[in-house]
Amino acid sequence: MLSDQAALANLPLFIKLIYREIKPSRGKILVNGKDVAKLKQRQVPFLRRNIGVVFQDFKLLPKLTVYENVAFALEVIEEHPKNIKPRVMEVLDLVKLKHKARALPDELSGGEQQRVSIARSICNRPPVVIADEPTGNLDPETAWTVMDIFERINKRGTTVVMATHNKDIVNKLKRRVIAIEGGHGCPRRTGRGIRL
Repeated sequence: MLSDQAALANLPLFIKLIYREIKPSRGKILVNGKDVAKLKQRQVPFLRRNIGVVFQDFKLLPKLTVYENVAFALEVIEEHPKNIKPRVMEVLDLVKLKHKARALPDELSGGEQQRVSIARSICNRPPVVIADEPTGNLDPETAWTVMDIFERINKRGTTVVMATHNKDIVNKLKRRVIAIEGGHGCPRRTGRGIRL
């Protein structure tokens, strides 16, 4: 997890660097063993196929159903049509939203919209998922539901990189924390867990 209140403005930048929305001016950023700074622009879409992104504001397509929002991520990467429905239903089951497959985003709560965003980010089985303040707009109970989903995703072998300033989440999960201070990542450890 990445956390430091003073550096929150840098978090979107850091995340954009990881999935190469912007190119670093210097240095290296290694994702799955590849330096994203050295990728040619035509290689970037292939990098992004291996990174799921969960945004704080969900970024759901408003005129598509829950099912269609998740399926769209598979259609874009040209997944074989016969594989789409079973995979979409599998990830909707993981986030406990199978029963909402036909709902439109505006018919969902904020927590449900975030869970759709998570389902969309993992539908193509990326080795890395980046979550930008995924609990920032959620009440505490819903935030913990979302964090439980991330824990299950991580236990299945996916690396989850999450930007947050929520100290409760950082302290309770006791995962690796990297604080961004002055543009540099600084690991922080105290006691049994890793925290701010």
